[in-house]
Amino acid sequence: MESHPAEMALFTFLETLGITIKTVRHAPVFTVEQAQAARLGADGGMPGWHTKNLFVRDKKKRRALVVAEESVKIDLRGLADLIGLGRLSFGSADSLKDMLGVEPGSVTPFGLFNARISDGEPPRLVVALDETLVSGGVINCHPLHNAATTTIAPDDLIKFIRACGYEPLIINLTDNAG
Repeated sequence: MESHPAEMALFTFLETLGITIKTVRHAPVFTVEQAQAARLGADGGMPGWHTKNLFVRDKKKRRALVVAEESVKIDLRGLADLIGLGRLSFGSADSLKDMLGVEPGSVTPFGLFNARISDGEPPRLVVALDETLVSGGVINCHPLHNAATTTIAPDDLIKFIRACGYEPLIINLTDNAG
Protein backbone atom coordinates (compact mmCIF):
# COMPACT_ATOMS: atom_id res chain seq x y z
CA MET A 1 0.00 0.00 0.00
CA GLU A 2 1.11 3.51 -0.74
CA SER A 3 1.98 6.24 1.79
CA HIS A 4 -0.76 8.62 2.88
CA PRO A 5 0.07 12.24 1.93
CA ALA A 6 -0.33 13.59 5.49
CA GLU A 7 2.11 11.13 6.99
CA MET A 8 5.08 12.23 4.87
CA ALA A 9 5.38 15.61 6.65
CA LEU A 10 4.88 13.90 10.02
CA PHE A 11 7.64 11.38 9.29
CA THR A 12 10.00 14.19 8.22
CA PHE A 13 9.28 16.00 11.50
CA LEU A 14 9.97 12.83 13.51
CA GLU A 15 13.21 12.34 11.60
CA THR A 16 14.35 15.90 12.44
CA LEU A 17 13.79 15.01 16.11
CA GLY A 18 16.00 11.91 15.75
CA ILE A 19 13.04 9.61 16.33
CA THR A 20 13.07 6.17 14.71
CA ILE A 21 9.73 4.60 13.79
CA LYS A 22 8.43 1.60 11.91
CA THR A 23 5.17 1.70 9.93
CA VAL A 24 3.03 -1.21 8.79
CA ARG A 25 0.34 -0.61 6.17
CA HIS A 26 -3.04 -2.36 6.34
CA ALA A 27 -6.66 -1.91 5.30
CA PRO A 28 -8.37 1.04 7.03
CA VAL A 29 -9.59 0.20 10.56
CA PHE A 30 -12.17 2.11 12.57
CA THR A 31 -12.40 0.16 15.84
CA VAL A 32 -10.07 -1.59 18.27
CA GLU A 33 -11.49 -4.93 17.10
CA GLN A 34 -10.70 -4.15 13.45
CA ALA A 35 -7.19 -3.04 14.40
CA GLN A 36 -6.63 -6.28 16.31
CA ALA A 37 -7.67 -8.29 13.25
CA ALA A 38 -5.43 -6.22 10.96
CA ARG A 39 -2.34 -6.78 13.06
CA LEU A 40 -2.90 -10.55 13.13
CA GLY A 41 -2.28 -10.48 9.39
CA ALA A 42 0.83 -8.31 9.64
CA ASP A 43 4.32 -9.78 9.51
CA GLY A 44 5.51 -10.05 13.10
CA GLY A 45 2.04 -9.27 14.45
CA MET A 46 2.97 -5.67 15.46
CA PRO A 47 4.25 -6.33 19.00
CA GLY A 48 3.96 -3.74 21.76
CA TRP A 49 1.18 -1.63 23.25
CA HIS A 50 -1.68 -0.65 21.00
CA THR A 51 -3.64 2.50 21.66
CA LYS A 52 -7.15 3.77 21.71
CA ASN A 53 -7.39 7.52 21.58
CA LEU A 54 -10.16 9.74 22.86
CA PHE A 55 -10.77 13.32 21.79
CA VAL A 56 -12.99 14.81 24.48
CA ARG A 57 -14.24 18.19 25.66
CA ASP A 58 -16.00 19.68 28.62
CA LYS A 59 -18.84 22.22 28.76
CA LYS A 60 -16.34 25.08 28.72
CA LYS A 61 -15.10 23.69 25.38
CA ARG A 62 -11.71 22.78 26.84
CA ARG A 63 -10.41 19.79 24.93
CA ALA A 64 -8.23 16.82 25.71
CA LEU A 65 -6.52 14.05 23.80
CA VAL A 66 -6.31 10.90 25.90
CA VAL A 67 -4.04 8.08 24.74
CA ALA A 68 -4.78 4.77 26.45
CA GLU A 69 -3.83 1.13 26.14
CA GLU A 70 -6.49 -0.40 23.90
CA SER A 71 -8.01 -2.77 26.46
CA VAL A 72 -8.56 -0.20 29.23
CA LYS A 73 -12.17 0.71 29.93
CA ILE A 74 -12.42 4.42 30.61
CA ASP A 75 -14.92 6.07 32.91
CA LEU A 76 -15.42 9.61 31.55
CA ARG A 77 -16.43 11.01 34.95
CA GLY A 78 -13.29 9.71 36.61
CA LEU A 79 -11.23 10.77 33.62
CA ALA A 80 -12.46 14.35 33.95
CA ASP A 81 -11.10 14.46 37.50
CA LEU A 82 -7.78 12.93 36.44
CA ILE A 83 -7.18 15.53 33.73
CA GLY A 84 -8.66 18.53 35.51
CA LEU A 85 -11.64 19.19 33.26
CA GLY A 86 -15.38 19.32 33.84
CA ARG A 87 -17.93 16.73 32.73
CA LEU A 88 -16.68 15.20 29.49
CA SER A 89 -18.28 14.35 26.18
CA PHE A 90 -16.69 13.37 22.90
CA GLY A 91 -15.50 16.17 20.64
CA SER A 92 -17.24 16.64 17.31
CA ALA A 93 -15.82 15.40 14.02
CA ASP A 94 -15.46 19.02 12.88
CA SER A 95 -13.57 19.99 16.03
CA LEU A 96 -11.36 16.91 15.67
CA LYS A 97 -10.55 17.82 12.07
CA ASP A 98 -9.93 21.49 12.93
CA MET A 99 -7.69 20.79 15.90
CA LEU A 100 -5.83 17.56 15.09
CA GLY A 101 -6.33 17.34 11.33
CA VAL A 102 -7.72 13.81 11.46
CA GLU A 103 -11.03 12.07 10.88
CA PRO A 104 -12.95 9.95 13.40
CA GLY A 105 -11.37 6.49 13.43
CA SER A 106 -7.93 8.03 12.96
CA VAL A 107 -7.46 9.79 16.31
CA THR A 108 -3.82 9.57 17.28
CA PRO A 109 -1.22 11.35 19.40
CA PHE A 110 0.50 12.09 16.08
CA GLY A 111 -2.38 14.51 15.44
CA LEU A 112 -0.49 16.92 17.71
CA PHE A 113 1.72 17.49 14.68
CA ASN A 114 -1.23 19.46 13.27
CA ALA A 115 -1.85 21.23 16.61
CA ARG A 116 1.70 22.35 17.32
CA ILE A 117 2.06 25.48 19.41
CA SER A 118 4.87 28.00 19.65
CA ASP A 119 6.68 29.13 22.78
CA GLY A 120 4.45 31.41 24.83
CA GLU A 121 1.21 30.18 23.27
CA PRO A 122 -1.22 28.55 25.70
CA PRO A 123 -1.82 24.83 25.13
CA ARG A 124 -4.89 24.20 22.97
CA LEU A 125 -5.70 20.95 24.72
CA VAL A 126 -4.73 18.69 27.57
CA VAL A 127 -2.67 15.70 26.45
CA ALA A 128 -2.90 12.67 28.75
CA LEU A 129 -1.03 9.38 28.40
CA ASP A 130 -1.97 6.15 30.16
CA GLU A 131 0.98 5.28 32.42
CA THR A 132 0.82 1.68 31.14
CA LEU A 133 1.97 2.91 27.73
CA VAL A 134 5.04 4.68 29.03
CA SER A 135 6.07 1.87 31.39
CA GLY A 136 8.01 0.00 28.73
CA GLY A 137 7.73 -1.67 25.38
CA VAL A 138 6.86 0.10 22.16
CA ILE A 139 3.65 1.97 21.37
CA ASN A 140 1.59 1.55 18.19
CA CYS A 141 -0.51 4.44 16.82
CA HIS A 142 -2.04 5.54 13.53
CA PRO A 143 0.14 7.97 11.52
CA LEU A 144 -2.65 10.58 10.90
CA HIS A 145 -4.85 8.04 9.08
CA ASN A 146 -6.22 4.59 9.84
CA ALA A 147 -4.65 2.59 7.01
CA ALA A 148 -1.32 2.10 8.77
CA THR A 149 0.15 1.63 12.24
CA THR A 150 3.36 3.29 13.37
CA THR A 151 5.52 1.94 16.18
CA ILE A 152 7.41 4.38 18.42
CA ALA A 153 9.35 4.06 21.69
CA PRO A 154 7.61 5.58 24.76
CA ASP A 155 10.40 8.11 25.38
CA ASP A 156 10.26 9.14 21.73
CA LEU A 157 6.48 9.63 21.90
CA ILE A 158 6.96 11.95 24.88
CA LYS A 159 9.77 13.74 23.03
CA PHE A 160 7.42 14.21 20.04
CA ILE A 161 4.59 15.53 22.24
CA ARG A 162 6.94 18.03 23.88
CA ALA A 163 8.30 19.10 20.48
CA CYS A 164 4.71 19.94 19.53
CA GLY A 165 4.52 22.27 22.56
CA TYR A 166 2.59 20.09 25.02
CA GLU A 167 3.56 18.60 28.36
CA PRO A 168 1.79 15.25 28.67
CA LEU A 169 0.00 14.26 31.84
CA ILE A 170 0.85 10.69 32.77
CA ILE A 171 -2.29 9.21 34.33
CA ASN A 172 -3.32 5.86 35.77
CA LEU A 173 -6.34 4.74 33.74
CA THR A 174 -6.31 1.18 35.08
CA ASP A 175 -7.51 2.32 38.51
CA ASN A 176 -10.08 4.54 36.79
CA ALA A 177 -11.65 1.74 34.71
CA GLY A 178 -15.40 2.02 34.53
